[in-house]
Amino acid sequence: MNRRNRIRLTETDQADFLRDAKKAALATIGKDGFPHLVAMNFIARDGAILMSSYAKAQKVVNIRRNPKVAVMAERGRHYGELQGIMIRGECEIITDPAVVVETMRAIRGREATGAEPVEIPATVSTKRVILKVIPAKVASWDHRKLGGRY
Repeated sequence: MNRRNRIRLTETDQADFLRDAKKAALATIGKDGFPHLVAMNFIARDGAILMSSYAKAQKVVNIRRNPKVAVMAERGRHYGELQGIMIRGECEIITDPAVVVETMRAIRGREATGAEPVEIPATVSTKRVILKVIPAKVASWDHRKLGGRY
């Protein structure tokens, strides 16, 4: 088995990794052709990555122009510890107020440390959207599988 295949995460491992990951980087393409890269909170649901943003944010402007995006989540400090997933796909912008509020609750619920329910005012849905990344290609890696070999 080649090295690339040896370090790939299984589908189950990918789902577990995305459930536990705290942040992801979202890359969109600016009008000048350069990447626009931002850190995002997210949830993985039904094979898609969901994030919340202000509707007027630069990333949303970029997605309206070109829906091709990449998302990367990673962890590890040293090469032999690195694990991650890179997802390339098309991003759908969801404006339905009920979906915006429900998804924001789910995203913020991952961050909550207390027992209090996460409250999202319904009025927030007039300024926010949900970014739904539908994967077209997924690459993953777990350098721990190399057994200390770099």
